[in-house]
Amino acid sequence: MKKFPILGKLLLPALFLLTFNNSCTNLDEQLYDTVTSENFLRTEEEFIAALGAAYTGLYALGNHGAYFSVQETSSDEAMIPQRGGDWGDGGQWINAHRHEFKKTDDNINNSWNFLYSGVNTCNRLIAQFTSLKDGGNVEPALADKFIAELRVLRAMYYFWLMDTFGNVPLVTRFDVPEGFQPATEQRSKIYDFVVAELNEAVPLLDKKNDGTTYGRMNFYAGKALQAKVYLNAGVYTGTAKWAECAAACDEIIGSALFSLESTYRNNFITNNSTSKEFIFAVPFDEVFAKGFNLAQMTLHYGSQATYNLQAQPWNGWCSLQDFYEMHDASDARKNNFIQGPQFASDGVTPILDAGAEPSDPDGPQVNFTPEINQHFPGALRQAGVRIGKYEFKTGATPDLSNDMPIFRYADVLLMKAEALYRQNASSAEALTLVNTVRNRSYEPDSPLAALNDQDLLAERGREMFYEGVRRQDMIRFGVYGNATEFAPASDPCKTLWPIPTAQINVNPNLVQNPCY
Repeated sequence: MKKFPILGKLLLPALFLLTFNNSCTNLDEQLYDTVTSENFLRTEEEFIAALGAAYTGLYALGNHGAYFSVQETSSDEAMIPQRGGDWGDGGQWINAHRHEFKKTDDNINNSWNFLYSGVNTCNRLIAQFTSLKDGGNVEPALADKFIAELRVLRAMYYFWLMDTFGNVPLVTRFDVPEGFQPATEQRSKIYDFVVAELNEAVPLLDKKNDGTTYGRMNFYAGKALQAKVYLNAGVYTGTAKWAECAAACDEIIGSALFSLESTYRNNFITNNSTSKEFIFAVPFDEVFAKGFNLAQMTLHYGSQATYNLQAQPWNGWCSLQDFYEMHDASDARKNNFIQGPQFASDGVTPILDAGAEPSDPDGPQVNFTPEINQHFPGALRQAGVRIGKYEFKTGATPDLSNDMPIFRYADVLLMKAEALYRQNASSAEALTLVNTVRNRSYEPDSPLAALNDQDLLAERGREMFYEGVRRQDMIRFGVYGNATEFAPASDPCKTLWPIPTAQINVNPNLVQNPCY
């Protein structure tokens, strides 16, 4: 039975009240109900229920077509080949992988909408809570705690915005005038805002790590966000903040509330809400919290019979040969990929593909090969190892019940290791931290003898595959623009995505990024 420590009785009702805006340039929001002191927000439970709209928007991370998808497919760990008539999609996924983003691509506009919808919802709730507090209608201390939580969540959205779009509008009010068209702000100003918000609001959050804080921004989730911001500060401002990153990590490590799971896979099974590594996760559920569609996105059509899935998969997403082969055979994390001949759920009956290409020497049985014959337009239907990091339970619906980590303890250890390494490449503590994470996946242990940039980036790639950080890591290590088998070298300005044409059309105060 799926557990909902926070969603069950308190946040799930918000699913039915949730409304979103579509851009930061249209901040008018139609409200179908009003939170007032007469009918709501008398108790802590009612405040938590009101928070639901701020968190349920994160369910969009688990499905295809927007922010998370562009993050992943623009890295070297995932791609969506055009398989004949399938997955052409106007070229937007080819563009993403080749860093040839178009300002008219739907996935770019969808990403902008997702991020600013999150900002707008936080702004609305902050305004409502503040109004009730200022009017003397609710307990100030209680309201302040939830306002701080929303400020930290909003800071995460702005962190993602400055990371991907760079210079963006900074809007912190909900009561904006009609026709409001905010101007673009410098990336450094967005960075300063995020840092200030986290410095002020994180200390106000709960230091508990239990069912009351699961799936919410608590003190430690705020510190993980802070560490991530400082980890990439040099990219955003030109000034590194390695010591600050390590200090934020130490707050989490020193709490002794988190630890590595004994088995890497335990973090990604269907019932993974008890993971000791999860600092902040999106709690998905096949009935009450839909949206995690990974099985549909990556598996072959015939894989429906392998897992007895309730719907046929779409045969899209895969990883790349070089990334897959970066894993040793003795590394348990190689099981993040589904490779080789495929069988029905009995483990014996081959999965056949009646539409397999005659030129495919591995057909007609479905056989996921590390080799991908071409990116477009004629990638073989079976080409590419598939993304199997999360358990696909037998009989799963299109919406998985696995929770999706945003901040995980293993990443905290690796962030601290990198921060120490950047300050002293011979740091023994940095090496120990990396090997602590690495050895968890090896039997017997297989520690690195020393650290260098290449090994550290590779170790982050193996551990953090399909957790939305690879693009960021590649940029920080200076390899994002390097040519790969399916992507030409790209200019430094392509580390940012274009401001969508759809947004500029309604707000001429937006300034387009270089390259576009």
